Amino acid sequence: MRLLRPLEPIQRLPALVAGCVIGGAILLAWSAVTYGGLARTDFLPEPHKVVTVLIKYTGSGQLLESIWVSSRVVLLGFFLSAILAIPAGLFMGSFRLIQAGFEPTINFIRYLPVTSMVPLLILWLGIGIEQKVAVIFIGTFFQQVIMVMDVVSQTPKDLAYASYTLGTSRWSAVFRVLLPYALPGICDAMRITMGWAWTYLVVAELVAANSGLGYMSLQAMRGFRVDIIFMAILVIGLLGMLSDMAFRLIRRRLLAWAE
Repeated sequence: MRLLRPLEPIQRLPALVAGCVIGGAILLAWSAVTYGGLARTDFLPEPHKVVTVLIKYTGSGQLLESIWVSSRVVLLGFFLSAILAIPAGLFMGSFRLIQAGFEPTINFIRYLPVTSMVPLLILWLGIGIEQKVAVIFIGTFFQQVIMVMDVVSQTPKDLAYASYTLGTSRWSAVFRVLLPYALPGICDAMRITMGWAWTYLVVAELVAANSGLGYMSLQAMRGFRVDIIFMAILVIGLLGMLSDMAFRLIRRRLLAWAE
């Protein structure tokens, strides 16, 4: 069967149907467990309760306000990180001396738990939006640098040598050869790390927050409102999926030559 061949591309309709089938199966299993009495509803809410809370909070405007606050934190932290990580990864991937100097330190820092840095960030930056943006930045920057470095370092040397033959300088080859070749991979790296930025949102809003989806989840936990927690989780997942789709669209439109 052609659809089950390894690495074989499929059309949009079969892909959509496959996604709907898997999503429907998960929803059906959730409904069977909750409505069938197989799990306590104070630990796993019924789907209709989550939908009811979603409608209520959307109608009151509280959900939209929380989405705006959280999206601002995530986007500021992510794009500030990307602006610095892309050139850093580009030069580390291009020049082995720069890579040898910075890679050990960056590898060490990127394995440090971000949650352990929250008290320090509060001491250094206070409890405003700066601290929350810093959490997203730290959670994504060092990962982005290593991913961009790996993508750039995989550029075939023959392309660089050919550019030297045509009179291109070494520094010019970085921007006219290595960067264009690595752009599709860099776009994919940004798409992946955007997902990490959304996962760090709750950590960023864990302390001294008064709005946002993470704050909403924390308040719901204190009141044992599992339906609100589920709603916040699903909304964060939806926002992450939309950002993923946006990166895929950007790659398809601006880097169509790489398909």
